[in-house]
Amino acid sequence: MRFLLDQAQTDFGHTVDRMLGGADTPHAVRAWARGEHAPGRAVWGRLADAGVTSLAVPEAYEGVGPLPVELGVAYVAAGRHAVPGPLAETAAAAVLLAALAEGGTAAAGQAAKDWLPRIADGRALVTLAAADGGPYALDADAADAVFAVAGEELWLAPGHGPVQPSFDPARRLARPLPGGELLARGPAVAAAAARAADWAAFATAALSLGTGLALVERTAAYAGQRTQFGRPIGSFQAVKHRLADALIGLEFARPLLYGAAVALASGPWGGALASGPAGDARAEVAAAKVAAGEAAYTAARTALQLHGALGYTDEYDLSLWIRKARALRSAWGSPSVCRARVLAP
Repeated sequence: MRFLLDQAQTDFGHTVDRMLGGADTPHAVRAWARGEHAPGRAVWGRLADAGVTSLAVPEAYEGVGPLPVELGVAYVAAGRHAVPGPLAETAAAAVLLAALAEGGTAAAGQAAKDWLPRIADGRALVTLAAADGGPYALDADAADAVFAVAGEELWLAPGHGPVQPSFDPARRLARPLPGGELLARGPAVAAAAARAADWAAFATAALSLGTGLALVERTAAYAGQRTQFGRPIGSFQAVKHRLADALIGLEFARPLLYGAAVALASGPWGGALASGPAGDARAEVAAAKVAAGEAAYTAARTALQLHGALGYTDEYDLSLWIRKARALRSAWGSPSVCRARVLAP
């Protein structure tokens, strides 16, 4: 099967990419790492203006989705520009709230009405803590709402604990505080949370793919400028092989990513509560996640080796992508967890 984007999807990706190219995202990332959210919120506003924040929100709540293919296209561009913030978590929370609104409690329905239109138009930046994502909520200090799944319960947390250090300083982690408002309880919560986690893993895979592509592009440009023995290092066969291997890994991950998007698009709410397609989608997403994460990590190691000590420098923009590639590799499903899901009967 061939997974090719149509012209409208390709044009949408180019539009988001060009828009982010003028947003000075390295400055926003560094500010975000210091806990200063205004520049990152400005970038988030640009994504909202381009319609990115509405892609996981159903039309009934003023969104245009769920559209996993388009979301994947946009998030690849976001990864290429290292956009800070809980991108994957906001999309996953939108899927979770929309799914529970149909058959959940009145509180869940009201939460969907309150939050989904605000997510769709970019007014609200939210985050999600669930079992598949670990005990921490990403960027809870910047979020307008922190949703937490505990077993078969969904809570709107009253706040968050201290921000913990992370390998990627721009990925700020904090535990949701216990208590708050109980939005839903029962088996439907666990089922919806599992599918929301699949969306988070898919979004993370797209971000990883974009991050890896940016690393290869930047490293190839650097290899064409840096000289050794009177020649650009990019002319050396060993350097060409390293860059080619990194790029091949990313290009192999790309069809897996869009294959996972097609799988997510099947079933109600993009596969959120479907029994048959949802099981298939989980394996497809896991395959995309491990392929994109490992490829981006390989690209990061290649970039670091070919840049030498310069790649370690905080002031050098490349370090923002190197750290992000390593963090995304484990977020919403480590390589071992994803491989186990792919191989599960």
